[in-house]
Amino acid sequence: MAYWIDTHCHLDAAAFEPDRDAMRARARDAGVEFCVIPAVAPDNFDAVCALAHRWQDAYAVGIHPMAAPQVDRDALQQLAGFLQENADDPRLVAVGEIGLDYFVPELKTGALRTRQDELYLAQLKLARDHGLPVLLHVRRSVDEVLKGLRQIRGLAGIAHAFNGSRQQADIFLEMGFKLGFGGAVTFERATRLRTLAAELPDSAIVMETDAPDIPPHWLYRTAAERAAGAAQGRNEPAEVPRIGAELAALRALAPAPWAQRTTANALAALPRLAALARAQA
Repeated sequence: MAYWIDTHCHLDAAAFEPDRDAMRARARDAGVEFCVIPAVAPDNFDAVCALAHRWQDAYAVGIHPMAAPQVDRDALQQLAGFLQENADDPRLVAVGEIGLDYFVPELKTGALRTRQDELYLAQLKLARDHGLPVLLHVRRSVDEVLKGLRQIRGLAGIAHAFNGSRQQADIFLEMGFKLGFGGAVTFERATRLRTLAAELPDSAIVMETDAPDIPPHWLYRTAAERAAGAAQGRNEPAEVPRIGAELAALRALAPAPWAQRTTANALAALPRLAALARAQA
């Protein structure tokens, strides 16, 4: 039987505090067998680890580029220490979420851009040293992220929430990466992204939500709706099958074979997750 994998969801987020276990149960009932829960800074390393063990899921640890202004100077040492101490944890499947963010204006110039770059390259080296894939944040920064991968060679993983060009996608694929697609692909106005999702090779794509963020169109509320009092819809892993079905339709496929294909892609991208899947089968 085909099942889904949410390769990127922040299930430790405060938005899930009211119903965290029920949220994960809904996803499993919907056919989402595994969730990969990435950290964003040292202060949530333990939380994502605990949730992955509680739910028989997987996790990653890393320093998010948007955390660059807040993390302590010893954050890299904390990450290195955690990776060393948990090197034998089968549920630790990647280093992430790491990367670069040039969408936020204050992060793309001056000292904070330099700090992002330093954190990114240092974390690529840690991932290589520990033999782990990476979960990459690539918002408005694909070319610079790729530049780092050319400097620190021998890595693979997932480019999360991919929204680059076909040429950039092909470079990631040539390097052995998979590309994460989620709620953004459900918006009809996202024509370039939907065309890319329809045309990429079957082996290229993994499913994700980025929960509680990047809601699909049926959960999204416009600025005007929010101003009128409507709450932004909370994304969660249980949405993966519906998002996946929309993406499958773009490719003229039925949902079940697309679930099987994207699950195989996720397991290829994250070898420790593949080992977990075999152990839990």
